[in-house]
Amino acid sequence: MSDPSESFLARDRRTQWHPYTQHAVDRERLAVVGARGALLDLADGRQLIDAISSWWVCLHGHGEPQLIEAMRAQALRLDHVLFAGTTHAPALDLADALLPLAPRGLTRLFFSDNGSSAVEVALKMAYQRHALGGEPQRSVFVALEGSYHGDTFGAMSVGDPDPFFHTFASMLFEVRRVRPELGAFAAALDELGERAAGVIVEPLVQGAGGMRMHGHDVLRDARAATAARGLPLIADEVMTGFGRTGSLFACGQAGVEPDLMCLAKGLTGGFMPMAATLAREEYFEAFLSEDRTRTFFHGHSFTAHPIGCAVALASLALVQERDTPGLLDAAGARIEARLRERLGDDPRARDLRRTGGIVAVDVVPADGAPEGYLASLGPRLRAAAIERGVLLRPLGDVLYAMPPACIDAAQADQIAETMAQLVELA
Repeated sequence: MSDPSESFLARDRRTQWHPYTQHAVDRERLAVVGARGALLDLADGRQLIDAISSWWVCLHGHGEPQLIEAMRAQALRLDHVLFAGTTHAPALDLADALLPLAPRGLTRLFFSDNGSSAVEVALKMAYQRHALGGEPQRSVFVALEGSYHGDTFGAMSVGDPDPFFHTFASMLFEVRRVRPELGAFAAALDELGERAAGVIVEPLVQGAGGMRMHGHDVLRDARAATAARGLPLIADEVMTGFGRTGSLFACGQAGVEPDLMCLAKGLTGGFMPMAATLAREEYFEAFLSEDRTRTFFHGHSFTAHPIGCAVALASLALVQERDTPGLLDAAGARIEARLRERLGDDPRARDLRRTGGIVAVDVVPADGAPEGYLASLGPRLRAAAIERGVLLRPLGDVLYAMPPACIDAAQADQIAETMAQLVELA
């Protein structure tokens, strides 16, 4: 039991190890005691606008009543059962609702727990299919420079090691990285020849790598390059899925049909940890055999968690009923317009950009401090944003907003004004 006289934050310092946190220098914590809509309630009475959807997961907003009800109702019927050798209605209903909305050709759904795991599943499916087909040498994937696909070992491998994963370099498998340019995928695949395993991309927006954005033509070029060589295209839509880019899926916006697609974050609207990897039928069929060694040996204790499936189904219904992609796109357009109006040609703001509800700008510090994810500018901008009532978490010198769909006009304007002020503080 905790000591009732011990403060909220003292307890945190005593027991917690936070993600992506250097505890020797990042000592401040926000004591969050509640949330509703786009707002976070702090223990000291302050409210913050959650301008980044709490690491991009809170799609509709916090405390969405319909998702709470879906959670409650399912918990009363069936809380959990293993998914090996069993099945249940929430998983089947979610598949029936989701697969018809996904890019054409994706017919199978494999559940897991988080975005990194969804990527691991896709990579393993792609490679094991090669191995089962007699081509185990096809082990080198092509990915974009600056990509980020998660923190497990396969996901780390296809992500760019700078600045996150250098420590693990000796333990990661080989990957070829290219710039998001036309012809780059084809050139890399041809150079690899029979060693090429496929291509993995974050379609349209590369998230943790700095909200880098590329056009539809780059995504189409990746599809053309892989299709011409009979290789898989893996679309990591963990962040971009469910309307973040202004369409239900970024691939659909570009008219691209991947072979494997990874989903998480917005899948349950941020209410439950759940992920899914969608696959073409031929991938499923490649594993069918009387030989049990050809099984896809992957699984999680909480695979197809019934409560998570029920919440995801309710969230998907809200996406369609409310036109969540349209709401997010409108919010992003408003923030971008206000920023352009406020910043004009300010030299401290470089490459102001937007895709759907995602708005980003590179901040050029006046003191000439080093740029990049580890730039000291990031923590300073985050603290300044909190002082102004907005939760932002800059990616080093990249300032971005990705609000939930419930954001209203006044809140969007406050986000834009805060971002403009942060640029001016740099």
